Amino acid sequence: MAEIHGSCDPRFEKMREILSANIDSGDDVGASVAVVHQGEMVVDMWGGWMDEKRSAPWSSDTIVNVWSSTKTQMALCALMLADRGELDLDAPVAKYWPEFAANGKSGVLVRHLLSHTSGVSGWDQPVEVSDLYDWTKSTSKLAAQAPWWEPGTSSGYHALNQGHLVGEVIRRITGLKLGEFFRREVAEPLDLDFHIGLPESEFGRVSNVIPPPPLPVDMTQLDPNSVVVKTFSGPAPGAEAAWTKEWRQADIGAANGHGNARSLAWAQSAISNGGVVRGHRLLGQKTIDQIFRVQSDGMDQVLMAPVKFGIGYGLPNPTVAHLPMDRRACFWGGWGGSAIVNDLDLGLTVTYVMNRMAEGLLGDNRGTSLVSAAFAACGA
Repeated sequence: MAEIHGSCDPRFEKMREILSANIDSGDDVGASVAVVHQGEMVVDMWGGWMDEKRSAPWSSDTIVNVWSSTKTQMALCALMLADRGELDLDAPVAKYWPEFAANGKSGVLVRHLLSHTSGVSGWDQPVEVSDLYDWTKSTSKLAAQAPWWEPGTSSGYHALNQGHLVGEVIRRITGLKLGEFFRREVAEPLDLDFHIGLPESEFGRVSNVIPPPPLPVDMTQLDPNSVVVKTFSGPAPGAEAAWTKEWRQADIGAANGHGNARSLAWAQSAISNGGVVRGHRLLGQKTIDQIFRVQSDGMDQVLMAPVKFGIGYGLPNPTVAHLPMDRRACFWGGWGGSAIVNDLDLGLTVTYVMNRMAEGLLGDNRGTSLVSAAFAACGA
C-alpha cells in the first residue's frame, strides 16, 4: 500500500487506509487530509507525489491551488468583520461600495454576495482571464454591470468573481484586499500555510494541479444568453492557468488559494469549535449562527443542481448524501475534488486537497469517503 505520512489518531485509521488506497489506484496522485476535532488536530496526513511523473514526493509543506475551497477562507474573513460590527450582512453592498449600486444593483445585499444570489455570477463580455489579475479593472466592471437575474430570488454560483465582490467590500472597510486581510488576521496569527496571492518565494513548494477531463456539459449546446454559459465564459480559464505566475500571485478569493489540508482545517475549525482556533477567538457563536440562515434552496442556475446556500457556505440537502440532515453542518469544496466540511454538533472539521482533478464541480468519492470515515470515527 502507498505510504502515508503524518499523524493519525487511531480512531481515524480508516482515513489513512482510504488515502493510501486512492493513491494505489491512481485516483489520487498526491493529496493531504486533516481533521480537527473539538479544537485538536487529530489527523494530519499526506502521501503520494507532486506530479504524475513521480519526480518528487508530496511532503509536509507541499501546497496546491485549491480552487473554490478558497471561498471558505473568504467567508471566514467576511464573518470576522461581521463579528466585529464592521460589516452588516443585511446592508446593501452599496453602503460600503457606492459604485456597486449602478445599473439596478442598489438592492443587492452583502448576504446576497455571500450566498451566490446577487445576480452577478460572472463578468459581462468582453472579459479575459488576465482581467482577473487587475483588481481595479475587474471590480469596476462588476460595479458597472446589471444583474443577470433578480437579486435574492435564486442562486447562481459565483464561480470566479465571488472573491472580487466580497473582497472589494472588505477592502472598502479595511483598506486591505482579501488576501492581505486573510494573511494579517488569520494566517499570521495562527501560523497557517495558506495564501490568497502566493509570494514567488513559495512557488517551489507548489504541486501543479493535474487538469480534469472536460466538463460533462457541452456549453455550445446551451443558450449563449443563459446564466450558466455567461458565468462559465465570463471568463473561462483552463486548469492550466493555475500553473502561471500571474494566477498564483493575484488576489482571486474565489479560486486561487494555495495551501494544504492542515491549513484549511485549522482556519475552518473556527466554525466547528465555537469560533476559537489554537487559543485565538476569531468569531462569536451568534456570528457562526448566521451561516445557517437559508438564502436559497433549489436548482442553482450555474451548477444546474439543487443547492442549499446559507451565508458563506453550502448547507446539507438530500442531494449531498454524505452529509447529515439532522446536525448543523456546512461545507464547500473546489473544482476537481477538494473538500471542506464543518460539523458543529460533532465539533468536527474535515479537509481534503489534492493535485489530480476529477471530473465535475461538486466533488467525488475521494473526498466524500474521507468525510464519511471521519463521521464514523466520531460515532456518527
